[in-house]
Amino acid sequence: MPSRLPASFTRFSAQNLAILGPLRAGTADSKADLAKVTGLSPSTVTARIDELIGLGHVVEVGDGVSRGGRRPRTLALRRDAGIVGCVDLGVDRTSIGLVDLSGELLARRDLDLDIASGPDVVLGQVWTALQALLASDTEHSRRLLRGVSVGVPGPVSAESGRVVAPSRMPGWNGTDVARILGGIAGVPVLVNNDANLMAVGEFACGDRSEPNQVFVKAGSGIGCGIIARGELFVGSRGAAGDISHVAVPEAPPVPCSCGRYGCLDALASGNALVRELQNAGLEVANVEAMIALARDADPVATRLLREAGSVTGGVLASIVNFFNPGRLIVGGVLSQSEVFVAGVRSTLYAQCLPMATDQLTITTPLRPDDCGLLGAGTVFLDRLFSEQGL
Repeated sequence: MPSRLPASFTRFSAQNLAILGPLRAGTADSKADLAKVTGLSPSTVTARIDELIGLGHVVEVGDGVSRGGRRPRTLALRRDAGIVGCVDLGVDRTSIGLVDLSGELLARRDLDLDIASGPDVVLGQVWTALQALLASDTEHSRRLLRGVSVGVPGPVSAESGRVVAPSRMPGWNGTDVARILGGIAGVPVLVNNDANLMAVGEFACGDRSEPNQVFVKAGSGIGCGIIARGELFVGSRGAAGDISHVAVPEAPPVPCSCGRYGCLDALASGNALVRELQNAGLEVANVEAMIALARDADPVATRLLREAGSVTGGVLASIVNFFNPGRLIVGGVLSQSEVFVAGVRSTLYAQCLPMATDQLTITTPLRPDDCGLLGAGTVFLDRLFSEQGL
């Protein structure tokens, strides 16, 4: 193993990226396999591998299986060449984590932050918590922090990276999170919508054989992330998948934070359901408490969760009919309610064309607590190991 860590990740050449891609994906781990996968000549592969080893990005980890000649040297991306700080910023709770260069989540911690305190205060607290998490383990602290990837519970412009009119983040409209946090931390920062990152994280650790997936974040608010042909799809401006303010047909005139009435978020989000229960005279502090009531067969909580699942399923039916995904993942805290998920599933089957649902898998996340952090790390690493670079 080389004694030094790479000081920086400059933009890689196309040939080096062709080598790094299969190593990251695990589809090749020797020079011979890389030559087959990439189509590059063996001499070119050898030259590129030698360069990447010298730069500290790739390492030889042992001997592979012999196929009649010399045993090939097994190659791997050097996981300890850096670390990425990941942030899943939420209205009710925030999680932070550390991801190595292979995308593995090394450590995580939950924070109790008040998002209404404003971007400067909250992002300062996030950076302090990330520093503490780095310092809590000497193995992690020795690795160079390559950057930070942040998910926020609101729309993010694909052009400017700014938060745009977030209904649940008062004081954050137009905020350049990357500029503020990058100025504090002194490293590159990427910012994305949290539901988008959850979709990426679930795809990264889940069923990659299905390239078309929809991830629904049903929590204090409702959002959606779309994986199309194996890649995150955000649309021309970054608004793809934002179903929060889709008007529900024949809905009661419940006012929404966007100024309109009858939006999905105002009718079926966790916060909306908690308010309904409180108005009905039940003492519930949060969505988890409401779900616990439904598990104890409370009729009001059960009815509200079933209706919310049905309403959400009705909005998703249009997406399933139009996009025809092979997998639909219901995540967020409401996915812990079997009643809610059953409402989504039954409405989808009732309102979608049979051809759109006969092979559709409807499931909950494999790693519900970590998919946002894993997605944040994956998005950052995809950018890091790209021709665009950071």
